[in-house]
Amino acid sequence: MSSQTKYIFVTGGVTSSLGKGIISASLAKLLQARGYSVTIQKFDPYINIDPGTMNPYEHGECYVTDDGAETDLDLGHYERFLNIPTSQANNVTTGRIYYNVIKKERDGEYLGKTVQVVPHITDEIKNNFYKVSEDSKYDIVITEIGGCVGDIEALPFIEAVRQARFDLGSSNALNIHLTLVPYLSAAGELKTKPTQHSVKQLLEAGIQPNILVCRTEHELPMDMRRKIAQFCNVDLNAVIESRDASTIYDVPLMMRKEKLDEIALMKLNLPAYNEPNLTNWNAFLQKLKNPTQTVKVGLIGKYVELPDAYKSITEGFIHAGAINECKVDLEWIKAEELEDNDNAEVRLQGLDGILVAPGFGERGMEGKVNAASFARKNNVPFFGICLGMQASVIAFARDMLNLPGANSAEMADTPDPVIDIMEEQKSISQMGGTMRLGAYPCELKKGTLAYRIYGKGLISERHRHRYEFNNKYLEEFEKKGMIASGINPETGLVEIVEIPEHPYYIAAQFHPEYKSTVENPHPLFVNFIKAVVENKK
Repeated sequence: MSSQTKYIFVTGGVTSSLGKGIISASLAKLLQARGYSVTIQKFDPYINIDPGTMNPYEHGECYVTDDGAETDLDLGHYERFLNIPTSQANNVTTGRIYYNVIKKERDGEYLGKTVQVVPHITDEIKNNFYKVSEDSKYDIVITEIGGCVGDIEALPFIEAVRQARFDLGSSNALNIHLTLVPYLSAAGELKTKPTQHSVKQLLEAGIQPNILVCRTEHELPMDMRRKIAQFCNVDLNAVIESRDASTIYDVPLMMRKEKLDEIALMKLNLPAYNEPNLTNWNAFLQKLKNPTQTVKVGLIGKYVELPDAYKSITEGFIHAGAINECKVDLEWIKAEELEDNDNAEVRLQGLDGILVAPGFGERGMEGKVNAASFARKNNVPFFGICLGMQASVIAFARDMLNLPGANSAEMADTPDPVIDIMEEQKSISQMGGTMRLGAYPCELKKGTLAYRIYGKGLISERHRHRYEFNNKYLEEFEKKGMIASGINPETGLVEIVEIPEHPYYIAAQFHPEYKSTVENPHPLFVNFIKAVVENKK
């Protein structure tokens, strides 16, 4: 822990999904734009070690960092807003805290003492609050506590926040509490009571909030702000209105208008140097809100009922659309609907581009294969990610290599496993954290589409998979026109495939969506949308 680092703890009340992650990322962006070095971390109260084994329907997308941590999707927001990478230290769960404490107890670190929630669990939580600033010196660390105040699972985290604020001192730590001010249409008015009760729960846990961010669908009038300030014992200027926004990228500007950054700096005894420099951010928003054309892209996936399962992909399209001054209209298509080939032909008509999304398991796989095949045969711009790349390989093997039984060893017992389990994965039986995870290098072949897109020969991208292209078939594939344009230099693993004869057909084993940010849209997304626009013309 650095004595110079200031800490902001963000808690939430009344209901989940109020947007703690977006508020945290927006405040961090404003502070960064003022010249401060900032990072954000998320503490999740669930007992899983990480979300890696959780169904996307449970938790949305599992986001992967450079160092191979499987984390909460909020870390994606942190990276997209701040344009700096996060790590294992930026996402901690109850499961990881208890795992660390139990391991220490087994190793005899507690000298025979009774291990208890206070102080052992809370000390471990506090250690993790401070750990993120140990290697990289940050001026400000923002810590988001998942769930709601009052949740049984959140109690040790809230107690750790109380202790940390005491340890650090009032000028080095503050609490921002995000709460709901609902509108009752029957009464025709906003209600402050849920906010009062939420703050009361926080006070019972020993924490007086410094700033209240009130989520509301309507304007928060001054008399209501005064009432909230009075009954919740916060300064009037520290009652912040957070209205619904048309895009999450509006929120930093809304929080700037409410002076959230100024108030936070004042309470932390930090100078509010100059105005935040949001030139690039405003330029991005200008393009985002004023597209000159629209394209329709089909997103083929297993979990399309829950768009959060593909959060980084949808944000990657927003970034790429803005750069191309184009609105990307995503059509969410359930992969199972495409398993009948005739149905696929009808369903995919009229799309300007097709993306086959990542996933695991055989459900919907044949639909993904049919979509990849349709795009190739009909000259529709195609982009495959992870399992989407594997689907494109299977489709090509069946259509062009005369291997009707070609499949992935993950999906079926096949005579032609054009996709097979990675050698180092064969002896692994545990599920959590055992895939090929994190950033790996990839060499691009000169003269290929991939090389033109990246403009360089060596790249690094993040992975999350167990199965790979089977190199036994590589020569046959390249003879028939699908080439491996990206190869891992250490293992020979095929990372990117493309079809040069096609207007635009490229697929990656890695997850480019994890690295797309507002300031650095990912080149694979940017060039896919560019190709979709040109092909539509």
